[in-house]
Amino acid sequence: MAAPRFFVDQPLVAGTTICLPDEVAHHALRVLRLRRGEAIVLFNGRGGEYRGALLGDVDAPAARIDAFDPVERESPLELTLVQALVAADKLDWIVEKAVELGAARIVVAASERSVVRLDGARAERRLRHWRALALAACAQCGRNRVPSVAYFASMSAALDAVEPVPSRWLLLPTAAQPLAAAPPTGRATVAVGPEGGFSDAEVRYAECIGFAPARLGSRILRTETAGIAALAALQALAGDLAAAR
Repeated sequence: MAAPRFFVDQPLVAGTTICLPDEVAHHALRVLRLRRGEAIVLFNGRGGEYRGALLGDVDAPAARIDAFDPVERESPLELTLVQALVAADKLDWIVEKAVELGAARIVVAASERSVVRLDGARAERRLRHWRALALAACAQCGRNRVPSVAYFASMSAALDAVEPVPSRWLLLPTAAQPLAAAPPTGRATVAVGPEGGFSDAEVRYAECIGFAPARLGSRILRTETAGIAALAALQALAGDLAAAR
């Protein structure tokens, strides 16, 4: 059984002992009920992971760091998912699965047809929540690099903010070109609309700045399915699975 993994936002050095942050200690001791001496893995998002053991107890939680493992589990394809703002439960699922599928960046944007609206304070709370979900997903799936998560108040602002890589797609069920028509090399961005789809103005703007409409197949997918299906397809075409062939 694999040792449980925990994210620790601090420098880590083999051969040292550290005090565990409160949230990590709570999860290890209260939730997982780990005991002194049990093996754990720590990572800080700066590459590689550190194998060690749990020390102390609930009053003085600590960890011994035994060795550094430079292992990386990132995809050779650097993927960005631009996801229109949708209901909280759906978006939580999208963030978690996008991390598992190797997305390097997740950009959430309020779209003209988004039903959900976030004011400034609520947007900040949701962004913190999504970033925490991304960390938890990294711990679960073995990633040692934490993808960035950002939020924009409009789709145009989000599309402007992503790097203008050659492979940029706007998922539309009516698009003439399938996503698989031009497999990307190196980096790619996929933009997904809300439940009601992108507005005509959003489509025109996206095309104006270089996004190409693309479809996944002959069926109309839900917004929470489309982006995840696209990431999986791109990983198969030019990412994890392609590299393994």
